[in-house]
Amino acid sequence: MTKDNEVRSSLEFPDNGYARTLFGRGGQFIKSVESLAGAKISTRGTLVTLSGSEAGVSRAEVLLNGLYRLLELGFALTGPDINYAASILKEDKNTDLSSVFMETVYVSYKKKRIAPKSLNQKRYIDEIRANDIVFGIGPAGTGKTYLAVASAVAALAAKEVDRIILTRPAVEAGEKLGFLPGDMAAKVDPYLRPLYDALHVMLDPDQVEHYLEKGIIEVAPLAFMRGRTLDDSFVILDEAQNTTVDQLKMFLTRLGFGSKAVVTGDITQIDLPNSRASGLVASESILGRVRGISFVRFTDKDVVRHPLVQAVIKAFDRAERTEMKRRDKAEKDNN
Repeated sequence: MTKDNEVRSSLEFPDNGYARTLFGRGGQFIKSVESLAGAKISTRGTLVTLSGSEAGVSRAEVLLNGLYRLLELGFALTGPDINYAASILKEDKNTDLSSVFMETVYVSYKKKRIAPKSLNQKRYIDEIRANDIVFGIGPAGTGKTYLAVASAVAALAAKEVDRIILTRPAVEAGEKLGFLPGDMAAKVDPYLRPLYDALHVMLDPDQVEHYLEKGIIEVAPLAFMRGRTLDDSFVILDEAQNTTVDQLKMFLTRLGFGSKAVVTGDITQIDLPNSRASGLVASESILGRVRGISFVRFTDKDVVRHPLVQAVIKAFDRAERTEMKRRDKAEKDNN
């Protein structure tokens, strides 16, 4: 880029304390904004000077102004939040970041705010509040289960439901249940552990145990749902890609009055035998037009784990597409 094409701009933030927080210790947050926006940024006091391409400077201005507004609203800014904010604005530069980051789903017992970190996550929360059956479909790390459990705990705290039921199909993925030690309860427990983990992030461990003992929270394999009617409950079916069509139908028809169901899964991680169709794959074509049922699809852009998780998902997706092309070519050559 030549000097003639360089654009310069400046911003001045009114509050010195917020500005220091925005810049980050040692300017680390500003360095992140520079990298994400593609603009050169320098700071002096509360003054920020930006230079670079017109598009880069514009991205940096929008991102910095949005982050500063979050700080004014009391948001505790972290390094990963800058990445999430940049991703949101890349998708829609007109998004008010506060409408996403300040949308509190639940405040954990450690006073941690649980909130969406992407536009899809925000939509997911909105759909859960508005509909009685919601499907969250997408790759690992996109918050499908975590936000569903947070929504369930929030509904229980607000007395909108009387109990939470968390369930998963106990489908083997490389290990046989019979080879694991212990009785059947011990054998299926590892399959349910991620649901316990989510609960322990949000609720005091003693409270979790109390709720489990009283049946206010129930964590059980999908097979235990058969024949039941679940009234005034928030029911979550996790790992639904490993249900058959009949099992998914069985689960959804358990729903009683005053209840909500959230179904989550990743259709790229199906562990069912090849001869058995996934109920989650079939669900949208069967239920997509039913009023009161909503589908939210997540992508690698919604991953909120370690930054490398997003790269891993993209790499596997590329490898899968390459393999599919190779198979298609081999099939055509054979014909």
